[in-house]
Amino acid sequence: MAAEANQGKKLDVEFDGGRFLRIPIKTKLVMADDDIVDVVTEFVPEHLQDGDLLFVTEKIVAITQGRAFPIDSIRPRKLAYTLAKYVTKTPSGIGLGMPETMECALRDCGTPRILLAAGVAAVTKLFGRKGDFYRVAGAKARGIDGPTSGTIPPYNTYVVLAPERPDDVARQLREALGNKVDVLIVDINDLGGNVLGSTLDREAEKRVERILADNPLGQGHQSTPIGIIRPAS
Repeated sequence: MAAEANQGKKLDVEFDGGRFLRIPIKTKLVMADDDIVDVVTEFVPEHLQDGDLLFVTEKIVAITQGRAFPIDSIRPRKLAYTLAKYVTKTPSGIGLGMPETMECALRDCGTPRILLAAGVAAVTKLFGRKGDFYRVAGAKARGIDGPTSGTIPPYNTYVVLAPERPDDVARQLREALGNKVDVLIVDINDLGGNVLGSTLDREAEKRVERILADNPLGQGHQSTPIGIIRPAS
């Protein structure tokens, strides 16, 4: 297969004494009425080789689970406005730094957990620690994506939650592909990434997180929400 890197992204990476290809797979625009299994089995099999790992972005999994909402359909409470003011914005996305995404975190993670996370972060920030809010709030809060201008329409005006049961989705996709490859559901951006669910053990997941740390899929209109990790010969 003649693989092509997304603009500004490297196709290969040196890691732990080896070289790996990160091959983006272009798909159609995934919508809420799509089935993630159908999407993967339509666009992936022709590209697979023995020894590959398949990674799927959490956003398209969540979209097919009905967990994407137009920003104007979300009505934040006063608490969401207050908490969002204290969230640090990053170049990779707004995260929970807007009332609508914070409201989704309050609903999806529970108000007590978000308040606990905010309280812990307020204290530890005084001692120079960062990131405690998301460590306490958990993967569901960390995985909420807000609208950005670089996101492919219509999702540039949507809030997308973290997917439900990512481990189960990974196992389902592996079975749909004939158990030929291991599958990972990943949350990656230009500041790094996390494996949310997979058919691998945690040590292997950490390895994949480092291999994908520079986000070879890109952040914008590439329409490549799936990729392959392949050891380079």
